[in-house]
Amino acid sequence: MPIVSANTGLHETLAILTSQLHPDANHKEDLVFLRDVFSEKGIGYLMKIHERLKLYEKYSPTPVLHSASCLAEDLAEELQSGPLQDDEQELLLLLNTPHLKAVLSAHDIVAQKKFDPVLPPLPEDLDDDFEEESVKIVRLVKNKEPLGATIRRDEATGAVIVARIMRGGAADRSGLVHVGDELREVNGNLITHKRPDEISQILSQSQGSITLKIIPAVAEEDRLKESRVYLRALFDYTPFEDKATPCQEAGLPFKRGDVLQVVSQEDATWWQAKKVGDCNLRAALIPSIQFQERRLRYRMKMNSLPAPLSPKAPTYDRTEKEDCDSKSALNGKDVASLRRSFRLKKDRQGSPAETQTPDGHRTDFRIYEEVTQYLPRPGEKPRLIVLIGSLGARVTELKQKVIADNPRWFGLAVPHTTRARKTHEREGVEYHFISRAAFEVDIQNGKFIEYGEYKENLYGTSLESIHKVLTQNKVCLVDVQPEALKTLRTAEFKPYIIFVTPRFPDSQRKHFGSSSSLSGGITEEDLQEMKQSAEKMDECYGHWVDYVLVKEDPVSALVELQVALERVQTEPQWVPVCWVRR
Repeated sequence: MPIVSANTGLHETLAILTSQLHPDANHKEDLVFLRDVFSEKGIGYLMKIHERLKLYEKYSPTPVLHSASCLAEDLAEELQSGPLQDDEQELLLLLNTPHLKAVLSAHDIVAQKKFDPVLPPLPEDLDDDFEEESVKIVRLVKNKEPLGATIRRDEATGAVIVARIMRGGAADRSGLVHVGDELREVNGNLITHKRPDEISQILSQSQGSITLKIIPAVAEEDRLKESRVYLRALFDYTPFEDKATPCQEAGLPFKRGDVLQVVSQEDATWWQAKKVGDCNLRAALIPSIQFQERRLRYRMKMNSLPAPLSPKAPTYDRTEKEDCDSKSALNGKDVASLRRSFRLKKDRQGSPAETQTPDGHRTDFRIYEEVTQYLPRPGEKPRLIVLIGSLGARVTELKQKVIADNPRWFGLAVPHTTRARKTHEREGVEYHFISRAAFEVDIQNGKFIEYGEYKENLYGTSLESIHKVLTQNKVCLVDVQPEALKTLRTAEFKPYIIFVTPRFPDSQRKHFGSSSSLSGGITEEDLQEMKQSAEKMDECYGHWVDYVLVKEDPVSALVELQVALERVQTEPQWVPVCWVRR
């Protein structure tokens, strides 16, 4: 590290500091940002100007005149009073140039030390009580809650300005403090020369009665338009870990899946929002879509944001070994058992549905999704119920039990196959039996949500079979690989997505028994694979999930699923707003 002496200039010190910034793995983003800032040419020029001014300040300069502008005006009038020589004509032109007038005006401001902001002159036709209203004394009562306002320093005037009012906070409830107001005193203490963070600390530490001296804004800029925008968060957010937030105490922490009511989008960077279901009436700050996306793009550019995880290809599930054509698989009525007995064919090129974007909001980053509450009205088709499950969840078995308990209300999408029909099977009941050529044509036309090949025969579930169940006014249950959500998550189906995962106790080996959801000779390797399957599925598709069912045992899981399905039909649920607005 080079030695910096007392004689080293600020510009040189900055250059030395920049050369020593070597990003490491832990602080790469921050150090790269600092290095870019310090390397800006504008910063370098400002440092050089600062050094020259500090050097000149050592000589304690004093102004010869306090009003050079007046002297220049007097001289110009004198020159214009008579005939002008060439030198006099040139001098008069110089005195009238805007640049020279601006330099002389700046000289007078510095000489007279007129640094405070100049208030506009008072009009002559004043009301008697105008002077009392020009400076407002506000007294607020505050307990442990935040005041509910943020401040900023006006770059032009240096005044401390109210930047935003948090909806529902003490300042908002009083109706006396507005965006744009200039803050002069807090509890009798002048705060004009304090930093905004120092003022915020004074306000946060004050309890009980707070007296503010305020110069009202010319216009009440804080009359926010109350919005009724609801967003589902697609990521976790902790304001105390966010260095960019203007006030960490004013931030709103939330988890993925929380529904937020945005009450103000006036600030392009920080929106004001409340968490739906939270008894706290105060709004708090959340990053806007534009700001969060900009940050994520920057992190991706700096290689500090990991690439999105891709789910592991479906593997042979040792907990569901039965052949799809065996009696234990209900005579092959469920293609999902087949799906778990062989790898699904993933190549669906040529399918129009593959090019559609399932997430109606953002394709690059998971930030927010605008939602609204929805309940099927009488006469509308029931919502599609989609079950996805990690390895070991035995979703097929769970779905079959629900349909068997109430076949009049729930229906099954009959799969297609190219194998020959057996003597006991009926067309359209166990399977739709079609030729291989017809099956391949349907694949190319995007008619299947998923399909695969087993023992040289094709099997698949079609969109048509789902529509057939829904047109009968039955609730259609399908269990699919999560990749199929890209096709099913549309306004047409309005799917309610349930993620089923087995419970993994801390002492797994002791709990494996006939009543456990993880029975059947599960090895440690199998258990690890199941855990990874659940974690990766949650990471990749959890932002689309409406309900998570942790399967303790088959009986309790069935009861919980039936309760959840009843709520879908009787209680409003949050859905993407594009599913309802047309």
